[in-house]
Amino acid sequence: MRHLLLALPFALLPLALANAQSHEHDHTEHGSLDKHEHGVASLNVALDGSTLEIQLESPAMNLVGFEHAASSAADQAKVAAVRQQLEQPQALFALPIEAKCTLKQHELQGALFAAHADEHEHEHEHEHDEHAAHEPGEEQGHSDISAHYQFDCATPAALQTLELGSFFGSFPGTEKLDVQLIGPSGQQGAQLSPGNTRLTF
Repeated sequence: MRHLLLALPFALLPLALANAQSHEHDHTEHGSLDKHEHGVASLNVALDGSTLEIQLESPAMNLVGFEHAASSAADQAKVAAVRQQLEQPQALFALPIEAKCTLKQHELQGALFAAHADEHEHEHEHEHDEHAAHEPGEEQGHSDISAHYQFDCATPAALQTLELGSFFGSFPGTEKLDVQLIGPSGQQGAQLSPGNTRLTF
């Protein structure tokens, strides 16, 4: 599922290095796994033929509003609500209807989701992921959430834009999305915000 996205950071490395020259926090350009900046998330998008892959990496603070273990009922409800939102990517990313994209696979990862699953979904089919994601003491430090999506688009030529207005509306804690895109026009980088929500292929 991740073969396109795994190659993405390497393909965009020259672009990322160029961006880093003018970026105040150049450490954030070296890949999503090395950064944790509240308010900032990364979005990798790759379109190859009829296959569209989207990868979101974000501090949990941006999406859930906290990074500690969800011990209270209110916190657990918030985690469950965010998970439900992330499981509906068509709404978050506003894929053009004309592209006829169907979600084929998706995967959510994060210590908050794992802990929530430990308490409430002992029979969940992804139970084996929980042990890898839930490290002792992690809830006291930084906590990240990642989401991977793979779509099959019957009319990929109709994929001209992605509209992220709904994403920013759903997760107001996200102030900026650093985007890396590989599409028919080649590779490009972009920075989206609540005032600039459209990604053009």
